[in-house]
Amino acid sequence: MREQAANLLAAKTGLSKARVKDAMLKGAVCLRKKGQGKKLRLRRATAALAPGDILAICYDEAILGMAPLAATLVADQQQYSVWEKPAGMLCQGTEYGDHCSLLRFVEGSFTPKRPVFLLHRLDREAAGLVLIGHSRKAAARFSALFKERKIDKRYLALVSGFPGPEGFAGKVTTPLDGRQASTSFTVLEVDRGTDTSRLEVRIETGRLHQIRRHLAAIGHPLVGDRRYGKPAAEGLQLMAVQLGFICPFSGRRMEFRIENAELRMQNA
Repeated sequence: MREQAANLLAAKTGLSKARVKDAMLKGAVCLRKKGQGKKLRLRRATAALAPGDILAICYDEAILGMAPLAATLVADQQQYSVWEKPAGMLCQGTEYGDHCSLLRFVEGSFTPKRPVFLLHRLDREAAGLVLIGHSRKAAARFSALFKERKIDKRYLALVSGFPGPEGFAGKVTTPLDGRQASTSFTVLEVDRGTDTSRLEVRIETGRLHQIRRHLAAIGHPLVGDRRYGKPAAEGLQLMAVQLGFICPFSGRRMEFRIENAELRMQNA
């Protein structure tokens, strides 16, 4: 008789079976089947293991004890949906679990359940709009749109200092990680009292922490950026406020925007 996953993990780790099951449900257990290179999250406690299977648990009590935040559904287009992710929520899980991720939240939000594919990412510290695909066809079509730079993404950012007067348009093209990167911005408002400026930002490429790194590189880091600037009680002041594209299914122009985003930034 084959060993059941939860029983084996409990015996090998010294954790109670209840804790192992909880970790499995929250995505902290991965299985690699014999002869396969890809690891998959294993959530079924009674899953039977075959000789050669590799089972791994990444157990962190603090992470598993975290309560997931809630995202807001902005639009459901069946093949894809648009969500407003709160600051502090990961887009996808890590090896230590996925129960606090946007992808897992979306997966549990539809009845009947749908497949979920993360089409692009937003930093954990940032808030705003994220596209989720619900079929492999949607994932492929949106991947093509992103690759061809046919999706318009706009952000609001609060930065330290003054990149220019109100209405000033600038562009940063410093390569990141050896690859081309382009970030454009317009100064919406200057606040001399707080020594900050409010910007609308557009990116043509999607490099890691691109907006944060580019704005820091010109001497105007985002307010609350712990990595590239200075931390602040308000947290990272970056919000993805608008997405625009030609729908790859209907052919219609689609625009999604967070209303009153300026007010949210001012009260953040």
